[in-house]
Amino acid sequence: MAAHDVNTADSTEDVRTIDQVVDVIATTAPEIRTGLPGRRVASEEENPSGETQMAADVFADVLLCERIGALDGVSEYASEERPESIDVGSGNLSVAVDPLDGSSNLKPNNTMGTIFAVYDAPLPAHGRDLVAAGYVLYGPVMTMIVARKGSVDEFVIYDDSSYELVREDVTLPDEGTVYGFGGRVPDWTEDFENFAREVEQDASRKLRYGGSMIGDVNQILSYGGIFSYPGLQSAPEGKLRVQFEGYPIGYILETAGGASSDGTQSLLDVDKDELHARTPVHIGNESLIDDLEAALD
Repeated sequence: MAAHDVNTADSTEDVRTIDQVVDVIATTAPEIRTGLPGRRVASEEENPSGETQMAADVFADVLLCERIGALDGVSEYASEERPESIDVGSGNLSVAVDPLDGSSNLKPNNTMGTIFAVYDAPLPAHGRDLVAAGYVLYGPVMTMIVARKGSVDEFVIYDDSSYELVREDVTLPDEGTVYGFGGRVPDWTEDFENFAREVEQDASRKLRYGGSMIGDVNQILSYGGIFSYPGLQSAPEGKLRVQFEGYPIGYILETAGGASSDGTQSLLDVDKDELHARTPVHIGNESLIDDLEAALD
């Protein structure tokens, strides 16, 4: 699916609110990261998708809800850790977050991140209602990717909660060199397995899959290629949530000149009316996404 033009905020007030959301995410990230060492254990609760919450998931969600909810321009806050969105004000924009993507990586101490999406519509919103999206990557260097105003920028976040723009107008490299496919291989559909084997035959591409979606997506944004968490035989809608992962990641990749798909159409055109609905996710260079859609047709 070819990349599309993406929506941008129009009013001065909404642009200011987006700036404030980005600032909250950036300045809260060091606190989230600092709070991880003592929270690498499961809590006694499950999230709305039936997954056991880590103490760190809850910690990050509480911090972000409190701080994003305090912004005058935000009307609703939703999180992968909460069953429903909550009203936080009378503003124009809604914010959905995955507070700690990849929290299962806490135990082996691998990459994690925070994903956010800003919509100019009530939640659950549509992909075409997005006006900004981004993520923080808690890697060896803490970085933040932000897509807004038709451009993708990269920031470095420092431990003192300051942050610095290091790359403007980030775009996917023309020649994709990495790939990563999620889900259990025996649970893949025949069509997707055939496509994956075809991708693997290209000796110029290297497998990069770390079990944290945001880390894998950042590999694609850095080197080009394709990342997929496909629909499975046991779960045709896949694993990833539309509001919290599918829409924002599709928005970021399409803004960066790449493409996204659920297997048949842009992720931004997926139509789901449930807050925690799932979707297959495929993102990467346009030529690879076109090949994938042809293989799954």
